[in-house]
Amino acid sequence: MPLLISPRTQDIGFPVQRLLPVRERQRVGPFIFLDHMGPATFPAGSTSGDVRQHPHIGLATVTYLFSGAIMHRDSLGVVQRIEPGAINLMTAGSGIVHSERMPPDIREAGAHLQGLQTWLALPTELEEIAPAFEHYPASTIPVCESAGVRASVLIGEVDGKCSPVKAHSPTTFVDVQMQSGASFETQVPGHELAVYMANGSATVNGELVPEHHLLVVNDSVNLQALSGECRAVVLGGEPLEGKRYIHWNFVSSSTERLKQAGADWAANRFTLVPGEVDRIPLPD
Repeated sequence: MPLLISPRTQDIGFPVQRLLPVRERQRVGPFIFLDHMGPATFPAGSTSGDVRQHPHIGLATVTYLFSGAIMHRDSLGVVQRIEPGAINLMTAGSGIVHSERMPPDIREAGAHLQGLQTWLALPTELEEIAPAFEHYPASTIPVCESAGVRASVLIGEVDGKCSPVKAHSPTTFVDVQMQSGASFETQVPGHELAVYMANGSATVNGELVPEHHLLVVNDSVNLQALSGECRAVVLGGEPLEGKRYIHWNFVSSSTERLKQAGADWAANRFTLVPGEVDRIPLPD
């Protein structure tokens, strides 16, 4: 049966709509966390909106922006400006530390930051792989276009167009922009799928999905835009075997590993981001 998930507003220094995890559903395919960031603006000359360095294990983050920009820095020494349309895949594996800060030009222009921050749980055999960061510019992301529809294939394959992004398990992630009355269909056998309505509203498999809601479906999606433009994101993938546990920024199939990661952060045993001093402390 389809499951409609309502957003929960969280404040992480700016507003986000949190969709996953929820009590009824921890994950869809490998997607175990989903935030819609913004839209938000930040005062020039301030540090508002900056996310200080913090650790991750056992997951891969995917950052995808609709507008604005973020400056990514991590403990591997990577410095990457993240801009709309690009895909940024950071594999935490055995452990990585990163920060996300607002570039000065974005602050000074009063530009809106808006986009999606997601986590992909890793297969159990890959939870402790070496950390890595991969940046895929917007120009490398394939697009499927039809009457009133522009679908960017962020991860996976749609209509024969395959994303260059290499996820750690079979994954589907598609940004679908639709004009009023347009339709979009896709089927990915063996995948769990969900549709997030980022802007506007539409019907998904005949069910109305309001703005900022997530509808979990099966392996097929039939999107019908209503009056006005809308932007929907199709996400999911093959189900992962075994349980996953979440504590703060850590994901693992082992609760003992979560405790160890917390102890390591509290004891300063993670490699930090070069040139950064301030960090987010382990929560109580």
